[in-house]
Amino acid sequence: MDIAELTARMHALVESKGWYAPDSPKAQTPKNLAISLCLEAAEVLEHFQWHETADQAALAGELADVTLYLLQLAAVSGIDLEAAVLDKLAANSLRSWPEHRTGGTA
Repeated sequence: MDIAELTARMHALVESKGWYAPDSPKAQTPKNLAISLCLEAAEVLEHFQWHETADQAALAGELADVTLYLLQLAAVSGIDLEAAVLDKLAANSLRSWPEHRTGGTA
């Protein structure tokens, strides 16, 4: 399954819940989705708050939530996430971080 199919399935779920309706109490705006994405990311961090490792099933669920909000935010913002990721990988492959220049750790 690729990003486009995951995005289509995410849209189908959101549509089935009525969250794309203009009068939805859960308006799917970029701002609201960005907030939700950050909240879900914090829930990922919460699994490591007092432990070195997390319950795999619970962590998987939170990572899925983060992914779904990320896909939706990209889609409603008109961003081709696959192209953005490939562009970022290409840019980062050319980038040099301080620890690479000095041979130390950062």
